[in-house]
Amino acid sequence: MKAETIPSNFLDIDCKKVTDEICQRLVAVLTEIHKRGLVVAVSGGVDSAVCAALAVKAVGAGKVFGLLLPERDSSSASENLGRQLTEQLGIEYLKQNIAPALDAIECYRWRDDAIRAVIPDYQAHWKSKLVISKGQEGGFSFFKIIVQRDDGSLIEQRLPHKQYLQLVAATNYKQRIRKTIEYFHADRLNYAVIGTPNRLEYDQGFFVKNGDGSADIKPIAHLYKTQVYALARYLGLPQAICQALPTTDTYSLPQGQDEFYFTLPYQQMDSALWAYNHDLSAQALAAHLDINETAAASIYRDIELKRRSTRYLHARPYLMEQVNIETQASTVRGSDK
Repeated sequence: MKAETIPSNFLDIDCKKVTDEICQRLVAVLTEIHKRGLVVAVSGGVDSAVCAALAVKAVGAGKVFGLLLPERDSSSASENLGRQLTEQLGIEYLKQNIAPALDAIECYRWRDDAIRAVIPDYQAHWKSKLVISKGQEGGFSFFKIIVQRDDGSLIEQRLPHKQYLQLVAATNYKQRIRKTIEYFHADRLNYAVIGTPNRLEYDQGFFVKNGDGSADIKPIAHLYKTQVYALARYLGLPQAICQALPTTDTYSLPQGQDEFYFTLPYQQMDSALWAYNHDLSAQALAAHLDINETAAASIYRDIELKRRSTRYLHARPYLMEQVNIETQASTVRGSDK
């Protein structure tokens, strides 16, 4: 790897140029796939907000449909920000609480059973969240469940693998139900569905397969999180959205993405992934983040590990043998008439 230093302006972008390029591509894709407009689920976060704003800029507010899809554990602040955004953009939107659907498929019951296996006196109304804990240098990370009793005190327990998988599987229901609703409205309107992952999330597999990972178009998957925030400011989005820290908004206790998945704040993860993608040494990353070289090398290993372990999320279904679906004019039914 190269040993150069990381420049201070390494994530600077020409926001107007990037916006214009994305908008032009959105219009071209809609033409290519024969869709009339765009559906975007708005969470109150910066990624979905920027995607919604880009959609409006590309095709006009009249051809963008927004969705607010809260559930039992969603933050009311997120919903308020989502509503503020849709109203500022002037798009038609619908709020649908997905908690009844999640109840019907026992999302909350499966989650609670997993927690109760390690915290027997856990009550369903207690708040909770999943957090990642880094092991000793070079060791494995592991997950813990944190629950909050009625008196505000916290209980923290390491999750065995079985309960961890069940808890994640249960909460993944939330993203998959949301996506089902997005595609219902896309089918109803003959619109395309926008996916909202930024480059960190897309590269490192921070999405649910056939959930928030499913979409027709992903406008910001090439942009680092820092660059998404820059676009948010350029597009004049609400100040509260431009300043909001990334959260998962999946668990009832506040949970940052760095607690659950990345283990570093997004600014540092942006630096690490950019440096890794540009073949810079761990020494260069260590100097930039003001950490030791061993820690920087560990961050690089974590990037590689996440790429390997989440590669299947990007994969198409495996076929037992190749099936050719390319259409040739001479074989199209009726083409000889």
